Amino acid sequence: MHQTPNPALKKLGLSEGDRAVILHTDDIGMCQASVTAFDELWRAGAVSSGALMVPCPWFPHAAAYCRAHPEVDMGVHITLTSEWDSYRWGPISTRDTASGLLDDEGYFPRASAPVQEQGDPAAAAREMQAQVEHAIAAGVRPTHIDTHMGTVMHPKFLGHYLQLGLRRRIPPFMLRLSEDQLRARGMSADDAAASARQLQALEGEGVPLLDYIRGMPLDMASDHFEFAKKAIEQLRAGVSHFLLHPSSDTPELRAIAPDWRARVENLHTFLRADLQDCLRQAGVHVIGYRALQALMPQP
Repeated sequence: MHQTPNPALKKLGLSEGDRAVILHTDDIGMCQASVTAFDELWRAGAVSSGALMVPCPWFPHAAAYCRAHPEVDMGVHITLTSEWDSYRWGPISTRDTASGLLDDEGYFPRASAPVQEQGDPAAAAREMQAQVEHAIAAGVRPTHIDTHMGTVMHPKFLGHYLQLGLRRRIPPFMLRLSEDQLRARGMSADDAAASARQLQALEGEGVPLLDYIRGMPLDMASDHFEFAKKAIEQLRAGVSHFLLHPSSDTPELRAIAPDWRARVENLHTFLRADLQDCLRQAGVHVIGYRALQALMPQP
């Protein structure tokens, strides 16, 4: 539990004990099925935000969707990894292997650790900025930035990521973590102390941060409704980012993702009217990142 209430709650017109949640869809533009799933959920009022992956093959389709639907709450899912076996993507800012952003096959590495170990911080910062600028040039109006597979949550990259959001007045997905919590996540004592000070300074400047991240499983093919119902009921006071990976059931999705069943189940679960009933009965306030963007300090 956090020692102090999230100041964003009061700015949102809520009380310190209220529970606000962002129902967030990741990986939009990873494949065609991710875009159609978001559209279906958004039209149903079942999600409140999403984030698209600029380096991925279906980004142009996702950007066209955003241009046609400017009301959607869409962020940029900063992407520095490419995890699938037979469906890959790479950086849009460089092809230089010295950047540390390319694997032996010429794509982003499949996991976060190689990027965090080998990635040049300046090259990563240029790639993050390029992804946001490319999205904006394509007609997307980002409401936030967040991180694919958590890769930017590393001392080498974190400052660049946070400053990118500040420069653009785009709220960065970031938890209100203490020094102890950062150390528990693997940071050294010095890095944890520096990062904790940076987060405290950001919140002091009025940058809205999050209290908790929750999400739907990708390792369960069924029974997602009961999981979601329990997770919603157990949300704590503060602002939570609730993560989904929904996709339509298509041959492309099945060929790409071994966890396709869970992604399809995410979609079907959140389209259920009785899940919306659960949210109402729990008294949870559903918000989007656009509400947090309105709280961002002027540059």
